[in-house]
Amino acid sequence: MYSQQPILVLSQNTKRDSGRKVQLENINAGKAIADVIRTCLGPQAMLKMLMDPMGGIVMTNDGNAILREITVQHPAAKSMIEIARTQDEEVGDGTTSVIVLAGEMLAVAEQFLAQNIHPTVIIREYRQALEDAVKLLQDKISVPIDLNDKEKLKDVIRSCVGTKYIGRWADLAVDIALDAVSTVTINENGRVEVDIKNYAKVEKIPGGTIEESKVLSGVMFNKDVTHAKMRRYIENPRIILLDCPLEYKKGESQTNIEILGEQDFTRLLQLEEEHVQRQCDEIIALKPDIVFTEKGVSDLAQHYLVKAGITAIRRLRKTDNNRLARACGATIVNRTEELRESDVGTGAGKFEVKKIGDEYFTFVTECKNPKACTILLRGASKDILNEIERNLQDALHVAKNLVLNPRLVAGGGAVEMGVSHALAANAAHNTPYRAVAHALEIIPRTLAQNCGANTIRTLTALRARHAAGASSAGIDGDTGEIVDMAAKGIWEPLAVKLQVYKTAVETAILLLRIDDIVSGSKKKGGNEPATPSQMANMQE
Repeated sequence: MYSQQPILVLSQNTKRDSGRKVQLENINAGKAIADVIRTCLGPQAMLKMLMDPMGGIVMTNDGNAILREITVQHPAAKSMIEIARTQDEEVGDGTTSVIVLAGEMLAVAEQFLAQNIHPTVIIREYRQALEDAVKLLQDKISVPIDLNDKEKLKDVIRSCVGTKYIGRWADLAVDIALDAVSTVTINENGRVEVDIKNYAKVEKIPGGTIEESKVLSGVMFNKDVTHAKMRRYIENPRIILLDCPLEYKKGESQTNIEILGEQDFTRLLQLEEEHVQRQCDEIIALKPDIVFTEKGVSDLAQHYLVKAGITAIRRLRKTDNNRLARACGATIVNRTEELRESDVGTGAGKFEVKKIGDEYFTFVTECKNPKACTILLRGASKDILNEIERNLQDALHVAKNLVLNPRLVAGGGAVEMGVSHALAANAAHNTPYRAVAHALEIIPRTLAQNCGANTIRTLTALRARHAAGASSAGIDGDTGEIVDMAAKGIWEPLAVKLQVYKTAVETAILLLRIDDIVSGSKKKGGNEPATPSQMANMQE
C-alpha cells in the first residue's frame, strides 16, 4: 500500500507560516507516523512488508526497522523516526510503544492549542506529569527481581518475544538470549559490563530448521583453512592471533630499487623469502596448532606452516578476532617478533571446520570461560532469518537491561493504566497534566484493538479494575480479556518503560515548541509557495 501526501516546501519568498498552523501540522505528522506503526503492537501484531528501491523486501513488525525503511519529507515526522532509533540503541525494545505513545501525546495537545492555551503552559504540565510518572514507576509500581531466579527472568524475556514473529519458538529464543547474555557478562569489582554488540555475534545460515539454532560456547566464522593439507579438526588447540600479514610487505606508494646485475634480482627475491621464513620461524617456535591472521598468508608461509603441522586461517574480520581473543584467552599480536608464550590462547576445547550447505565454517568451541559467543541461527530463508535476528536482538537487550537494572513492571498495558489512574487522581479537570494521564491509555487501547476486542467496553472494565485496586490487571493481547498480569507472568523491564515514557513525552514537548518551519529550497516550476495544508510525503 502506498499512501502519498504532498511535500511541505516553503520557498524563500513565502510569507512565514508560523504559530498554531505549524504546530497542528507537526501534530498531524506525528499522528500519521503513529498510525503506520499502531497495528504492530502486541502479540496479535501485523507485519509490514517494505520494499526498497533496489527491489529488496523487509517483513517485520519491529517499529524501528519499519521506520528506518520508509521515506519521510516532513521534518516533524523525521524527528518521530529518530526517537524509534534512540529507543532501539538505548534499551533495544519498546520501539513500537514509544512511537504510538508519542503520537498520542501530541494528539491530546491539539484541544489545548484550539483553546488558545500557550504551548509553554502545556509543556510545563507535560514535564510535571513525566516527573510524577517516573517517580511512581521507580518507587511504587516496579518490583525488584532476583537475578538468580531463572524462571522469573525467562518469563520477562518471554513476554518480550511473545509479541514478535519468533513468539512461537519463545522458549528457544528465551534460552538463547539468557545464555548469550550470561556468557558475555563481566563482573569486576562491582562493575558490570554486558557488551552484546561486540561479543555476542549472530551468524545466520539459511537452511535447516529454527529449532537447530543455538548459542555456541565459543565463536564461529565463515572461513576455511588456507591449504588443503592443513588439519581441520584439533582438540585443545594452542591458538595464536595476529594482526599482520604473513607475506612480504610491499613498498609504500612508490618504491625505487636499483638493480645492476641479475644476481641483484635473485638477492631481492631471496630477501623476500627470508623475511617470510623468519616470520614463520618465530611462530613455529611457540608450537601453536592454529594461526589466525587478519591479513594475508602467502604461499611460501603456507608451505612452512604445513611442514610444521600448523593450520592457518587468513583475512579474519577485526571484530571476529576480538571475539576469538576473548573466547580462547589469546592476545592479538601486531608483529611476529613480539610473540610470547603468554599470548598463546589455550582456553578452547575444540577447533573444527565444517561444511554447512555450500560453505565452510570454522568453529572454535568448548571454551573453558568464554566471555564471547556466537549465536547460530538456522531458518528457511534469508527474510525469515533477518526477522528472527531482529527479534532476538530485542530479547538480548531485555536480558541485558535486567542484569543492569533488575526491576520489573507488569506488562499488557497494566502499568500504563496504573500510572494513568494515579496521575488522573492528582490532576485538576481538563488540564494538560490530565491529558498525559489519558494519553497513556493508548497502549492498552491499541492492544485491545489489535486483537479485535470491543475497545470501549474493555477499557472501561480495565479502568474499573484499577480503581478497585487491581494494579496488575492488564489486557491479554491474544484474547482481549482482562487478566492479572502478575499471575500470568507477563512482565517488562523497568528500564524499557522509563525510556519509553521519557522519550515519548520529551519528543511531544520538542515538537510543541516549534512554531515555524522555514526552508530555503525552491519549488520546481516557479516560486509558488506551498499551501500550509500540504503535509509529509510518506510511503508505507
